[in-house]
Amino acid sequence: MPIALLSLAIAAAAVAAGCGSSGSGSDGGAEAPPYGYAAPPPVTTAPSSSSAPATVATDAGDLGTFLVGPDGRTLYLFAKDSGSASACTGACADAWPPLTSEGAPDAGGAAREALLGTTTRDDGSVQVTYAGHPLYLYTGDAAAGDTNGQGVGGEWYLVAPAGTALGDERG
Repeated sequence: MPIALLSLAIAAAAVAAGCGSSGSGSDGGAEAPPYGYAAPPPVTTAPSSSSAPATVATDAGDLGTFLVGPDGRTLYLFAKDSGSASACTGACADAWPPLTSEGAPDAGGAAREALLGTTTRDDGSVQVTYAGHPLYLYTGDAAAGDTNGQGVGGEWYLVAPAGTALGDERG
């Protein structure tokens, strides 16, 4: 049992070290850890963004009804984003991959087509927005319906079908 705990601690340290300032992106190394990011539990593979029209649908759990993307993976908004411009680049985007789409995204479930849009990221990729908020996946979510990114750093929130942040007490 102690070896398993040691292995977990080493993996968490490696993930945390990889999320430090990389000298690229807009983080400038000013925050430690960047973007209110706490090291996620170890994940064997990162969720992938779409290279086709993305579908934004909904799921329900203890926190209420929230948006999901590819394979039922939970979608998040980042409180530091300004309008539809993403503030999550570099190490941040490694931990919180943007939901991208080729072509106009589609709505499913209780997601509203009228609230879907896109924005062009600094790297030229097209990120899906909902009610003007850029949408992200989280590498700490291992399976569909996981909500491990909820409230991380007081900056990351599930997105309700109305386009608001679930659980953001700041309003």
